[in-house]
Amino acid sequence: MHQTHESCVKACNECADACDHCATACLQEQDVKMMARCIALDMDCAAICRLAAGFMARGSQFAKGVCQLCAQVCDACAEECAKHEHSHCQACAEACRRCASECRQMAA
Repeated sequence: MHQTHESCVKACNECADACDHCATACLQEQDVKMMARCIALDMDCAAICRLAAGFMARGSQFAKGVCQLCAQVCDACAEECAKHEHSHCQACAEACRRCASECRQMAA
């Protein structure tokens, strides 16, 4: 793995894990329908975070572009999760904000 991207890869993997946890926990909430957008964004975010981590680990020429998109998806997911008071949503929003920041730095 490229040492220069290590903190970004770590942030992406932690964010993907937080998103998976959030989506699963949202499915257990009383009003699942109200959590639908949160769950959908969690799934998108986890997928793009894992993709970005892989691109960076391989040193792909497309890593910066994937990270730019990853930051956008993380922003959207953080914004949605922040609307919900559940601890899993708040933790996910925080992980998404961290990841978006790391991805922006990496893509700069």
